[in-house]
Amino acid sequence: MARVALAFGLSFIIGFERQIRGGPAGDRTYALAGTAAGVIAAVAVTRAAPNAIAGVVTGVGFIGGALVFRQGPEAVLRGLTSAAAVFATATIGVAAGAGYPWLAVVTTAITLLVLEVRYLPALRYLDARRYVGRFAPDEDPPGEGRRRGARQPPGGA
Repeated sequence: MARVALAFGLSFIIGFERQIRGGPAGDRTYALAGTAAGVIAAVAVTRAAPNAIAGVVTGVGFIGGALVFRQGPEAVLRGLTSAAAVFATATIGVAAGAGYPWLAVVTTAITLLVLEVRYLPALRYLDARRYVGRFAPDEDPPGEGRRRGARQPPGGA
């Protein structure tokens, strides 16, 4: 029960962060995904059924697919960070459920750091969006510079 409770608590924390940042999935979704992954891992470890953990990956893939969708006339991709965070949360649940509490706690801290890096004053320089205008997109052939209509950083180049 302690493993499942740890999976729930850590998953809820990540979900809470996503909820306050306006992500398409919130605390309940993350808590359910992480707790379920923790239960499956706890049962799989005690029953020597590691293939059950592979089912977690498949199930989380369906949740992630539902979170990622295209919207608007330019088909903007939305929800990819939340989908990746749900995957990370499920792996945290697996680690907690399998009996690796420190791995689960450290992975939660790293996940929160990645999700919050652009909001922490001391780490804002690590936000790649700040440097978009300084580099040509991958689609530009070498030596041709920036194309007309190429993606520009917010506020112009």
